[in-house]
Amino acid sequence: MKIQLGSPEETKSFGERLAKSLRPGDVITLEGQLGSGKTTFTKGIASGLEVKRHITSPTFTIVKEYRGKMPLYHMDVYRLEDSLEDIGFDEYFHGNGVSVVEWAGFIEPFLPVDRLEISIHYTENKDMRVIDLKPHGSHFEQVVNELKG
Repeated sequence: MKIQLGSPEETKSFGERLAKSLRPGDVITLEGQLGSGKTTFTKGIASGLEVKRHITSPTFTIVKEYRGKMPLYHMDVYRLEDSLEDIGFDEYFHGNGVSVVEWAGFIEPFLPVDRLEISIHYTENKDMRVIDLKPHGSHFEQVVNELKG
């Protein structure tokens, strides 16, 4: 499923809509150029999960944990490129919260089979974004179908 969004506010709002369908143990992977809106999208998920803290990119800490109606584990694994270091991903991916992984391609061997892959790309209009959702597993197929409706 591909959708086009016209502003950071729409990107955040789409993340909020997605959050309503998420459950503990869900893994969302995010790919896209620097500045494409991955953290903005994650802010929307956090808002939908009723996280009250300010969300920032976990670039230097790898993982930031936030409390809401369920935990949000926000990961930026860019710094793990070429290392394949396992920092206990299973505890997050199979835990009681939602994991959002930016630059997930760098830890592909550790990712669960069932996940929602999201790519965010610029368009010619610098404010517009195209979001491509690829569900893996029946739960995420259902989530994407709900987002379509």
